[in-house]
Amino acid sequence: MASRKDLPIRAGSTVKVHLKIEEKGKTRMQIFEGLVLAVKGGKGNGAMFTVRKVASGVGVEKIFPLYSPSIDKIEIVRQSEVRRAKLYFVRGKVARDVKRKMRHTKSGVTVPVQEGEVVEEKTAEEAIA
Repeated sequence: MASRKDLPIRAGSTVKVHLKIEEKGKTRMQIFEGLVLAVKGGKGNGAMFTVRKVASGVGVEKIFPLYSPSIDKIEIVRQSEVRRAKLYFVRGKVARDVKRKMRHTKSGVTVPVQEGEVVEEKTAEEAIA
């Protein structure tokens, strides 16, 4: 959970949220990929972020607590530079218009967040340096 505090999640980022879902006594993973519309609560205990995706032509939004135990990991797929802290105007836009608003993107940024992996990555970087 401490590594999520350092996660550079911002409005305009495209993220994959890996959720643990328990149904009928079985646990499975569900991936929810979409655009981050808003981050509320900063990095504190009550921090929440809103993710929107379009599934079968219907917009779906989910609000996730940053430190939820049901979230296995959060991957940042792409970070876009946007001029707003909250992207609620995206709800009424067509996908083409949204892409135009976020033209300046930094692609190739992938940050998997798991408790064990982050510690290993830091030690590997220190060994190289």
